Amino acid sequence: MPRPIDALYVAAAILGSPVWLPRMIRTGKIHTDWRARFGHGEALPDPGRPRVLLHAVSVGEVNATDLLVDALLEHDPAIEPVVATTTDTGFARATSLFEGRCAVVRYPFDTSGAIRRFLDRIRPDAIGLVELEVWPNLLAEARRRSIPVAVVNGRLSARSHRRYQRIRPVARRLFGGLTIVAAQDETYAGRFRSMGLADDRVRVTGSMKWDTARITDTVEGAAELGAAMGIDPTKPLVVAGSTAPEEHRLLHEAVPAGVQLLCAPRKPEWFDAAARDLDGCVRRSRGERGDGGERFLLDTIGELRAAYRLADLVVVGRTFVDLGGSDMIEPIALGKPVVVGPDLANFEAIAEALFAADALVRSERTTLAATIRSLLEDSGRIEGLVTHGRAHIHERQGATAIHAELLAELATRTLAT
Repeated sequence: MPRPIDALYVAAAILGSPVWLPRMIRTGKIHTDWRARFGHGEALPDPGRPRVLLHAVSVGEVNATDLLVDALLEHDPAIEPVVATTTDTGFARATSLFEGRCAVVRYPFDTSGAIRRFLDRIRPDAIGLVELEVWPNLLAEARRRSIPVAVVNGRLSARSHRRYQRIRPVARRLFGGLTIVAAQDETYAGRFRSMGLADDRVRVTGSMKWDTARITDTVEGAAELGAAMGIDPTKPLVVAGSTAPEEHRLLHEAVPAGVQLLCAPRKPEWFDAAARDLDGCVRRSRGERGDGGERFLLDTIGELRAAYRLADLVVVGRTFVDLGGSDMIEPIALGKPVVVGPDLANFEAIAEALFAADALVRSERTTLAATIRSLLEDSGRIEGLVTHGRAHIHERQGATAIHAELLAELATRTLAT
């Protein structure tokens, strides 16, 4: 039977269609797997063992889930992990990443019918929601079926917390559908408790993002990437990763003459606009090679890590616009000094820990040019940032195994009852 929330979803979809429909057509997302979006598809065979469904929304959460799948299997080889992802880019990444390791499925719209069909097909014994993504119909249907639901690597940003506080009675009921929350730190844990969760249902387990960082000085394909694009190894190189519109022009103007700049936009639909902002840039997708130019565009997927390895300095994108930031741990693990902007809403706990360890540099839009120039001229400062950053990452690792143990406990307990 449809729930009242379904009517709200339908109304929102209709009212918002003048915005989302043209955007989906323009970006090609209109060609998504609509059957799966409504919960249809082949049922997974009964494994006869505990099955854990891991919901990872997009690429970032999928990457964090990579080690969690391994940790689950290491903790209990009888566990069968299944990864569900929402976005098309997340699904493509998960399909590639987990091939031969576990099943990957598309997560459906949160309508009551789609969720029922989805859970009928997957039949999980426990559900892990990576970072947050609490959906009313999923939680209601899981509760009806006595499936425990845990938030793993949980975070609740200040911005999201304020929004939930505005609808506190509804939010408390929604969060009440969670079995347990494994929060990244005490700040996030406190916000979850303020949503009505009892102390014994909220644990501080650390962030799995620290575990995804591989501390190394070598990255396969880095030298080949630099040679193919014509990056001059005798000139300093600033790599700006996961950038957003409005940042490319800012970076273009902030990086001085004599210093190379490579931008890697977060989304493919931003590539062409970035190329216009980086006038005369070398585009990786076209097989172009620089001939003394100092602007490069990494308009491909899957090569950012190699680009980071080439950098003398990294600027993390989506931190100079109101988009919540991007991962700064990976370039630090690769031994690079890292600069971020003021918007770190999605990484506030991680960023604050790195600032406290003197492992990360913050800059405003107006001071970015001066920050880049001063860092490139101060080798001692760079050495300190790298040393402190790598040491801090090493100290923080280990949360993934804790999350795996928690999920395995929930799944096996459910199967036994």
